[in-house]
Amino acid sequence: MDGLDVQQSASSMPATRGYQQEMLEESLRKNVIIALDTGSGKTLIAVLRLKHEIDREPTKVCWFFAPTVALCEQQKSVIQTYLPVSVGLISGALEPDQWRNADLWEKVIQTHRVMVSTPQVFLDALRHGYLVLGRDICLLVFDEAHHAVDNHPYNRIMQEFYFDLPIQGSDLVRPAVLGLTASPIYGGNVVKAFQTIEANLDSTIRAPRRHRAELAQFVYKPKFKHVLYQPPDPLCPSFSTNHAALCSVIDTLNIEEDPYVISLRKQIKKTIPGSAEFHRLDQKLSTVINKQNSFTHKGLRDFSNSTYNICQDMGPWAADWYVKKVLEKAKLAANPHNNFMSNWKNSEKAYLLGILNQIVVSPVSYYPDDITDDSSDKVRVLVECLLAEKAEAEAHDEAYSGIIFVQRRDAVLALAELLSNHPQTKDQFRVGLLIGTSDSSYRHAVMDITRNLIRESQEDTIADFKIGEKNLIVSTSVAEEGIDIQACGSVIRWDPPPNMASWAQSRGRARRQRSTFTVMFEDGSKNQKDVAKWENLERQMVALYNDPRRDLEFILDEQDSDEKEEEEDDDWAFRHPSTGALLTLHSAVAHLSHFCAVIPNAAHVDNRPLYDIDPPDFIEGWHALEPHARAIIPYTGPYGSKVTLPRTLPLPAREFSVERLYNTKISAYRHAAFRAYFSLYETSLLNDNLLPITSIIEPELEEEVKAMLADVERRSGFAKVSIQIDPWKSEDEVEQGYLWMSELVLGVLPPLLLFTQSEMVNLAGENAPVLYYPGHGPIKASLRLMRRMNEEDVVLLDKAREYTRRLFWCLNGVRMDWDQLDFSYLFLPLDGHEEDTWDIRRSWLSTTRPLFDSHELEFIANGESFGKQFSFPEDLAMVRKHLQSRKPFKFVRWRFDPLSQDEELELRESYDEKFSELEVTYPLLVVQAYPPRTNFLIPITPTKEPFPEVKYTNLIPHLSSIVLLSPVDTDYAFLLPSLLRSIGMLTTTHSLQKTVFTPASPIGSIPMDLLMVAITAPSSSEKKNYQRLETLGDTVLKFVCGIQLLSEYPLWHEGYLTKKKDHAVSNVRLAKENVARELYRWIIRDRLLGKKWKPHYLSKNDAETTPEPDKMTAEEINTKKKKKKKGKNQSLSTKVLADVVESIIGAAYLHGGFDLGYECIKFFDLGLKWQPLPTRIEQLLSRARDPEETPYPHQLADVESMLGYTFSHKLLLIEALTHASYQQDQHTSSSYERMEFLGDSILDMIVTDYLYHAPGKEYSPGHMHLRKSAVVNAHFLAFICLRTCLHFDASMPRPSPDSQGDQGPVRIELAPDSQEIYLWRCLLHSSPRVLDDQSNTFTRFRKCKAEIQEALEQGTIFPWAALTRLQAPKFLSDMVESLIGATFLDSNGDMDCVKGVLRKMGIIQVLERIVRDDVDVLHPVSRLSVWASRNDKEIEYKFEKNKGNVSCIILVNGKEEIRETAVYRGTASQDEVKFAAAEKAVLTFKLRDGNTKYVSKKKPKKKKKKVQPL
Repeated sequence: MDGLDVQQSASSMPATRGYQQEMLEESLRKNVIIALDTGSGKTLIAVLRLKHEIDREPTKVCWFFAPTVALCEQQKSVIQTYLPVSVGLISGALEPDQWRNADLWEKVIQTHRVMVSTPQVFLDALRHGYLVLGRDICLLVFDEAHHAVDNHPYNRIMQEFYFDLPIQGSDLVRPAVLGLTASPIYGGNVVKAFQTIEANLDSTIRAPRRHRAELAQFVYKPKFKHVLYQPPDPLCPSFSTNHAALCSVIDTLNIEEDPYVISLRKQIKKTIPGSAEFHRLDQKLSTVINKQNSFTHKGLRDFSNSTYNICQDMGPWAADWYVKKVLEKAKLAANPHNNFMSNWKNSEKAYLLGILNQIVVSPVSYYPDDITDDSSDKVRVLVECLLAEKAEAEAHDEAYSGIIFVQRRDAVLALAELLSNHPQTKDQFRVGLLIGTSDSSYRHAVMDITRNLIRESQEDTIADFKIGEKNLIVSTSVAEEGIDIQACGSVIRWDPPPNMASWAQSRGRARRQRSTFTVMFEDGSKNQKDVAKWENLERQMVALYNDPRRDLEFILDEQDSDEKEEEEDDDWAFRHPSTGALLTLHSAVAHLSHFCAVIPNAAHVDNRPLYDIDPPDFIEGWHALEPHARAIIPYTGPYGSKVTLPRTLPLPAREFSVERLYNTKISAYRHAAFRAYFSLYETSLLNDNLLPITSIIEPELEEEVKAMLADVERRSGFAKVSIQIDPWKSEDEVEQGYLWMSELVLGVLPPLLLFTQSEMVNLAGENAPVLYYPGHGPIKASLRLMRRMNEEDVVLLDKAREYTRRLFWCLNGVRMDWDQLDFSYLFLPLDGHEEDTWDIRRSWLSTTRPLFDSHELEFIANGESFGKQFSFPEDLAMVRKHLQSRKPFKFVRWRFDPLSQDEELELRESYDEKFSELEVTYPLLVVQAYPPRTNFLIPITPTKEPFPEVKYTNLIPHLSSIVLLSPVDTDYAFLLPSLLRSIGMLTTTHSLQKTVFTPASPIGSIPMDLLMVAITAPSSSEKKNYQRLETLGDTVLKFVCGIQLLSEYPLWHEGYLTKKKDHAVSNVRLAKENVARELYRWIIRDRLLGKKWKPHYLSKNDAETTPEPDKMTAEEINTKKKKKKKGKNQSLSTKVLADVVESIIGAAYLHGGFDLGYECIKFFDLGLKWQPLPTRIEQLLSRARDPEETPYPHQLADVESMLGYTFSHKLLLIEALTHASYQQDQHTSSSYERMEFLGDSILDMIVTDYLYHAPGKEYSPGHMHLRKSAVVNAHFLAFICLRTCLHFDASMPRPSPDSQGDQGPVRIELAPDSQEIYLWRCLLHSSPRVLDDQSNTFTRFRKCKAEIQEALEQGTIFPWAALTRLQAPKFLSDMVESLIGATFLDSNGDMDCVKGVLRKMGIIQVLERIVRDDVDVLHPVSRLSVWASRNDKEIEYKFEKNKGNVSCIILVNGKEEIRETAVYRGTASQDEVKFAAAEKAVLTFKLRDGNTKYVSKKKPKKKKKKVQPL
């Protein structure tokens, strides 16, 4: 690596040589370009210069440039080895975000002290204002500095940004410049070359002067040699049999038979004469015929020329081998059934394959004599030279290593193969080859296949050369610079160097102590004279940069202005005032191409900007003239140009022209592109960095949110938020204790007083909770806030505490602390229903209880003792089987009559063995089990089966216990937990209404019961949660946002609109809005714990409910285990936070329609500008005013008849029917994408609303999604488009069949007939491929129509597979959605009008039938996947292509079960055969029962220990 070993560590940095120190000191004084031979250690000088600048300027970055990515990587490794600072690497290949990510550049200059990059990346960053040269950069290092000429990025950096900066005295100053080169000149004029490079880099070219002798000790100049070879005899030229066979076929070709020419002629016939598209096609056709440069013809001509050159250069053997090898690869690539060359069109492949099959090639002989005899004299001389060089190296005990530089890539392939098989070299040399990967001349051409002749990668070849596995490389100029190849002993130039730089660079590879540099010359050629020229130029170059009299100012004064490279006639430029981003003539074409490239692609639409030259190259119709009339008059300027932007952009003008003012075509193109791009900036389609506004998805969110925006569907982890509010605590932290008194009534039970700290909300009527207590019917509760407590009320609190503890203790005492009485709610009978009877009984119990007894048995009396004491009373409620048992039984009666023998046996078996000898005494306790349910808020599911017979159980009193709680209190003890849960949820909802949605806000009108559902998470296990509302709200949100964006940004294409909308409605954005308003505090996600319930206390938060376990933080889990007080933070997923926002929007829409839905969405802001929907619709309509007296396309009336709707704004209908390929701008310059964007959300809105309200269904979100997908998917909508038509009377006068013919007069009558006009035919387009797609799809439609129609109207299964067989292009479904959008706007947002259109097209009927008849809509692939997951099966789809067919094999656990085959017609047919195979598997495995009961076919759960159900 230029004298440095990359593997050295920083501690072993080599000592600086004298000449290196001299150059370093010179670079510290002024800007210099160091001119030193390869291997002299230029990189070390640069490293030392970087180190000095880093120490001097700690706030700026040093930037090191290298022309290739490979060289950047090598230089970065060296710099990182020797400098103890952060070194970064960035290139267009490594960081494609350089086009659009300002944060990348900001991070670069904050993180790294040295950056290594290719120059284009840096230039783009400067042009877009991501970097400011004078502010951010202190040193520029240009490796291979001789490239800084013309329009190379090196030169553009200096010309556009460097020279505008002051030298000093400002915050923005010029950075220092250091150049590195081994050959600072191009061409033959040394003085001019020096002047150009020095002026461009603001530097002086320098070489060591004081230490020249030392330099000579480390830099070994190779011994120059030249060898002569004899040219082919012109009277007896080399003859290749295979080349002759190739030429004989090429000579018979006719350009008119080329598929590209045929396609162009077809397109011209279908295009309106005089249109821009007609003109463009006319010029294309004339050009291809004139230049004969179609894909196939040019490719074969290149093939023939390459073979001829190889034959003349190397001989017939190499040419024969080359033809045979390339034909093998070409036939493989031209096979339409493989994807070997994916960028070749099938028509071109077929045409090329037909030609190639006509070429009869002869096999290549590998006999030594045949190779030698059929090789040229040039090969003979090369072989002799190689053998001599190898013998010389071995004579000095050195291993031979050499490089042969060849100019052409095809020659490298042939020469490497020849040397690998030549009898004199095959055993002497291990040959590798280097070609490089950036030869753009072969891209998308027939000869591109030669890249596939290379067997080893470039990296492997270089590595093998370094370790000696290969000792000879045949290379193009790729090895001259930019690749780290070790020094070798022999460099041979097969072709003479084209310029001085190539001479010096290739010679620099021969830098061993005894090395040679050999150039091969044809005997008698003028190239021999170049030897003296190169040597003379080198002497002039060395003398010039060693001349101490030279300085930069002298050179600039002497520079001849007439010899400057021709620049543009003007200096059009625009610099953004805030970012400094720069648009120039040199960057405009690339920027415009990039802008169009990021527009979302539509089928058969070329989004590239189209350039037309003025005047055109050919007169119109030139291609149709007779050959003798096709004279071309040379034209040399001036030129004008027009650029046309794609119709996908809804711009008022898409054409930008410049007049004939420019000397070259490229200059005219640049000026037109500049105007177009600047217009995009003026219409706000570019950001401040003059880039497409992809930043619309990242407006103001902080860094962590940006990380979550990589995909809108990606869910972020967890966001730390405060715990949800406690509905029982006052929000005023100053107020403590019980503050409010309310009256609680529960059905017919006596009313209770309720004491709370928080203010209760009145619950009555629809808001009142309903409890479902088995055996009692629905029990309605009511709550009335009485007053704020006064001093008289306080005296009741002690009784209330005792009463409340007693109610809860009897069922939940095991989870309570007897001494903790600060319940969040206190109860007390309002009318003293607590009779003296139960007070007496409890008083008796307290006198009989031992003093040491714990409170666990509080209110628990022995059954026998209690019965005897109180004469076996019948007003009992709760009984326990044992004294220590906690399971309660419901008391039925005392039984005094004896048991039967069977009853007594059953009684004994019910007790443990230790009671086997027990004595049965009377009376017995007869009890029954309480119902297992504990959450009485859930309605009892009605059943047609008879209720099971009530089972009574007998208990022995002296072993049993009586709970001293009255029947009324017992009912309260069971019901209050559920009632408190409901009150808590309603109080939480009321708090949200008061705090966030103030009464003055329109969204404060959402009913409490609806809002409560909207904030109830699924983890709460409530009977209703937000999921259905969230599905509805998500659809409303996207619909409303879509209209806002469509109106706010009339010039945005569909791609911008979609990105902006996706960001605005993304989970991340919604979650942030949730957190900003602290809405998360009111999300109900804890759940009623049933049998583990315990009261809520004012002193701690963990009570009757708990967060969902899988959403608890690790800290919470540990806290729970340790029984410590919980922290104040809980984790909520971003999805939950977002879902609640969407569910509240859904609730607002349900209550107040789109008006209230809009107000709710506006409340959350979402970073958009909001205006009411009617205002937005009016704004959109104002831009669609029809011009007066404009003739409309004839098909508009037909389309209106098909839709059953007449448009007031015809331009909306025209836009909805206009494909992006349409070339006529008579009515609208926009295509249907924006209307399709709107129509998509409208269709979703209508379908989702219908499914949500489907009577008697209550579809879950998953089921809504399945049914919605059935009627909004592209296959179904395409079917609707293909089916929609208008029948019209086509009756024609014809002879009557009853006419007498020859025997009498012929009677003419009107013969009835009818025809159809189909909707798809009304699409306005200018694309032959669209026309072909329409025709082919309609052919498939006619075959599938009956099957699909029957399935939609009568079938029990949705016809997924049949719809897929249509292989319908997307523009058919887009057409339907765009018409929906146009109807909505034209009707001023009337959804009923849109529904009428949907009904007319038949979409609503299919949706209604799916719901009414429970049509099975699960996709067969999904059904198979569900079945596999539930049965522990592994499904794999495998595809096989054979003889033009494609087969899909379904493997189950690795075994083939299903195989389906179809004709292969691309990706669409592969999907079709996959769906058909899945459908076949569903039938074979009998996975479908003809209805939607698939949800019940779940994998059986593992048996668990029996537990009490909730």
